[in-house]
Amino acid sequence: MTDHISHDVLIIGTGLAGLRAAISCAKTNEKLDIGVISKVQAMRSHSVSAEGGTAAVLFSEEGDNIESHIYDTIRGSDFLCDQDVAEKLAHEIPKEIYQLDRWGMPWSRREDGRIDQRKFGGYSFPRATYAQDKVGFYEMQTLYDTCLKYGNIHFYNEWFCTSILDDGNNNFAGVTAIEIKNGNFNVFKSNSGIIATGGAGRLYSFSTYAYSSTPDGLDMAYRSRLALKDMEFVQFHPTGILPSGILITEGARGEGGYLINNLGERFMKNYAPEKLELAPRDVVSRSMIKEIEDGRGFKHETGVDCLKLDLTHLGEERIKDRLAGIREIGIKFSGVDIISEPIEIRPVCHYMMGGIHTDIYGQTEMNGLWSAGEAACNSLHGANRLGANSTSECLVWGNITGRLAADYANKKKGMMIPIADNKVMSEEKRIYDGIFRGRGQVNPYDIRKEFSDLMDVKAYIFRNENQLTEGLKKVRELKKLSWKHVDDSAKEYNTNFINVMEIDSLLRVGEVIIVGALNRLESRGAHFRTDYPHRDDVNFLKHTLAYFKGDDEPHLSWHPVTLTRYVPAERKY
Repeated sequence: MTDHISHDVLIIGTGLAGLRAAISCAKTNEKLDIGVISKVQAMRSHSVSAEGGTAAVLFSEEGDNIESHIYDTIRGSDFLCDQDVAEKLAHEIPKEIYQLDRWGMPWSRREDGRIDQRKFGGYSFPRATYAQDKVGFYEMQTLYDTCLKYGNIHFYNEWFCTSILDDGNNNFAGVTAIEIKNGNFNVFKSNSGIIATGGAGRLYSFSTYAYSSTPDGLDMAYRSRLALKDMEFVQFHPTGILPSGILITEGARGEGGYLINNLGERFMKNYAPEKLELAPRDVVSRSMIKEIEDGRGFKHETGVDCLKLDLTHLGEERIKDRLAGIREIGIKFSGVDIISEPIEIRPVCHYMMGGIHTDIYGQTEMNGLWSAGEAACNSLHGANRLGANSTSECLVWGNITGRLAADYANKKKGMMIPIADNKVMSEEKRIYDGIFRGRGQVNPYDIRKEFSDLMDVKAYIFRNENQLTEGLKKVRELKKLSWKHVDDSAKEYNTNFINVMEIDSLLRVGEVIIVGALNRLESRGAHFRTDYPHRDDVNFLKHTLAYFKGDDEPHLSWHPVTLTRYVPAERKY
């Protein structure tokens, strides 16, 4: 018998967006019963890894202003962001910075005691509000501690959600989930929900993401016939250290770090003479690969081509004060002390601009279901996200979706939530008969490695039709192999079972990325086609929507871009 658990509001995910949504729900209506589900312990969510900052206009008296933040975001997005969404972010985020401050966030301070900000790529002013180089960890700790003050927020740590349930009329009705500690299958019933499951960077082998960052939430939405939007736009951060891919924050360049080639040159002067190392991430990453392709790179001891980040001129005191975490990472994972020598780096998968299609308020195509943070695509980032806007997005839309989900739940309070029995039974059959008790000859972990290595090569910074077509063919071959089986027969803490379900979602969402990239015959932001090297506003100033229709292949359609104040123009930095 499947256990049923009921809550007024369900939040899936405990990163910045999920925790902020939980607080917003609880504050909106203290009588609501809020369930927060996470496949990891809440403070193990990948948001703790955010390093550099949270973008906000705090000091208009020093020249910065809201309009500048809006324009920088729009220009950085290569004019694919919905401009009303950029407006909402810029207006709302200063309030979130000060709210976190009141909740105890230890922001780095100026000498006069005011909150400090640093330079970040693509911005016209120092706008990245920071806490040393551990901003995500401190924001998460602040939000988690605040959540614990509310008696109506209930955490379900280490539960793996497998599907979204509805009532048959496109109204949200709950989720199915497996409690990892005992392997039991459960139904969570609710009239109101928020998906905040984060990004899917483990689609790539060379990635800054935690190993838990797989597209489970995206795949749940996709299988529920909700659109995934703009998935072809994958951000590659310029500075991932070798060989691990661990991030070196953009704050390192914001503090004055140099990117250098094997001639000792600061080569960004040839690509973005005004912004240099602080051009947007897509521009810097492409410039780095061009340097490597032209023979001006270094060879890492693993044989991988790379460049170097030089921070030595900043001096020991400044590095220890502002980049202590980065110094520790360099020593532990590269054997390099950034105080005394440059560190080897290469562009690395870091963020998904795409996600579950929502409107400006985070509302999905299903009634009663919202999405926030990196799992969502409200079209804030368009074709390229500016650094420090992601944590801003999590906070702003965590707050917005939490409030709206609470209001919706209050209207529906006490109403019966009909769920068709066959939906629960078919999901149970899919995961237990199709995966847990399945049989196959192919090692699923070999499939995962082959797939993510393939994404590194076929869907990296520079793309073309031949590579993408080969990649798509191979992904579809991998999907068809008999890898859906679990060798570990234990029910308790069966990570083998969880891993194979994650691989299932990786392959499906990876296919969406490649199909979207094949169909976008232009270069825009992070999506660069060498066979279509120019932006094409006539044919492709529009969002990609990918739908799952049961035949296991993505079906694409288009969605208009909202232009409110700026006409698309050429990006120059």
